[in-house]
Amino acid sequence: MSHSSFQDDVLGELGDDRMTEIAGLLGTDTSGARETVTQTLGVMADDLTQKLDAQDADGAEVRQAFAEVSAAEPPLQGVATFGGLGGLLSGGMMAGVLAKVSKPVAAAVSKRTGIPAATISRVIETLIPVVLAVLAKRASGRTAGTGAAGTADGAGAGAGGATSADPGEILGGGKK
Repeated sequence: MSHSSFQDDVLGELGDDRMTEIAGLLGTDTSGARETVTQTLGVMADDLTQKLDAQDADGAEVRQAFAEVSAAEPPLQGVATFGGLGGLLSGGMMAGVLAKVSKPVAAAVSKRTGIPAATISRVIETLIPVVLAVLAKRASGRTAGTGAAGTADGAGAGAGGATSADPGEILGGGKK
């Protein structure tokens, strides 16, 4: 599954200062940092996509986290970010989901790149707030531009509130 638009959005949101910070963590230049971040985001998006499809407690948690991100209105504006479902400023449920996937993602990226998993974990810690912001922006962009788009299968309209953006679309992989 291609998540290049998601990766591009996160890279754009990172900016030069954070990319330089990540390069310092990795002991490389910004080009090397960009490559490592791109790989990390790809593994993270793939892991989240797999969990979305799982019919277990992890899958339910990831779907609920995406529903929370999609339902937040308006995203990351003023004091409204402090309320409801933990608020997006603190990351809410999605921050917890990203923290849970960080260890397996770090291990997978470490195996691919040879960079120690502890170093990749520090990079992921830097990425999580940016990923949260991008997910919120992408979810609000889907809902604001299309009205109540809903998911293709109607899931999310029941318990736990309506999901107005498809998580696969938010991650940049298109509809599942």
